[in-house]
Amino acid sequence: METAWVRRVLVVEDQPAMRALLCDMLEHRGFEVTGAGDAAEATAAFTRCDPDLLLTDIDLGSRPSGVELAVMLTGLAPHMAVVFLSSFPGAATGGPAGAVFLSKLDVTSADTVVTAIEAALRHTLPAPPVPAGAASALSVLTRRQLEVLALVARGWTNAQIASERGTSTRAVERTVSRIFERLGLGSDPTTNARVRASALYLADHGTLT
Repeated sequence: METAWVRRVLVVEDQPAMRALLCDMLEHRGFEVTGAGDAAEATAAFTRCDPDLLLTDIDLGSRPSGVELAVMLTGLAPHMAVVFLSSFPGAATGGPAGAVFLSKLDVTSADTVVTAIEAALRHTLPAPPVPAGAASALSVLTRRQLEVLALVARGWTNAQIASERGTSTRAVERTVSRIFERLGLGSDPTTNARVRASALYLADHGTLT
């Protein structure tokens, strides 16, 4: 049985009090939350926490702005949803498609924040279908996902993969879950998704040495 995962949120806010409030609200609603004070800190945290959603202030006190940060991170992780937080709606211009704007004036309860998050998560792009005539079902995977799947196909455990890649076991579990989802292997409880994904990789790349 695959380990269940909790949705992860990366909160980027340069005001410590507001950042603490947002993190506390979301943690009490069952999200796994990582906080950052600026774009540089957020970028470093991104590689560790593999977030499902970025909740960021637009004015972070320095460049890059929250909009620039969102564009950069969604370029690396197109699956990631985005919620912009600001007192000025027009400041969100140029952000990723599907991003949701939340006014700081409306952050009076966890319900408001969670509603914005759920709306953004509903608008994230689905896994792309396999193109007609594609040589491999693995074409729906990102390069990073293929690298992880290669280690899965070698029979490595999530803990071993995490050690090799310098990340947490939890982050690997989340990546593996995404791989299964993109390959359409996570909906049948009667089969072993890990074995089936490995078979797809081996069929495409041949026997691993």
